[in-house]
Amino acid sequence: MPVNAAFAGREYPPAGPFQVTRAEIVAFADAIGATSPAHREPAAAQVLGHADVVAPPTFAVRLAQRCEAALIEDPDAGIDFSRVVHGQEGFVHHRPIVAGDTLTGILHVDTMREAGGHGMVSTRVELTDAHNQPVTTVTSTIVVRGEG
Repeated sequence: MPVNAAFAGREYPPAGPFQVTRAEIVAFADAIGATSPAHREPAAAQVLGHADVVAPPTFAVRLAQRCEAALIEDPDAGIDFSRVVHGQEGFVHHRPIVAGDTLTGILHVDTMREAGGHGMVSTRVELTDAHNQPVTTVTSTIVVRGEG
């Protein structure tokens, strides 16, 4: 089943709120090998001007993927996750993510099309804080491999 091009342009309702904890930031930093003390020690983060431990820049992908699940899990979208290959990920940080943040994400389906027998899906997740201020924009492209 090809991806459903009619999904292009969709905006999903807000997902979350997501409570960002120190433990999540430390675990993510450990998983990716980020060694900065600012990812683990509040005092080190405060020296850099942050209220608490600061997340590595790619931490936002954890939240974006939770938002993207609404699209991936919709059977009408035509995305067979067993055939998905990651294409590209991008981040625009409006400010760092820190422990104690409460974030919400809105998923936008920017493009959804067929190309060369494969589905191409590009999304954008806008993460905002509890005051509805922008925190991070995460863009993603996945390829849904064709069956041929």
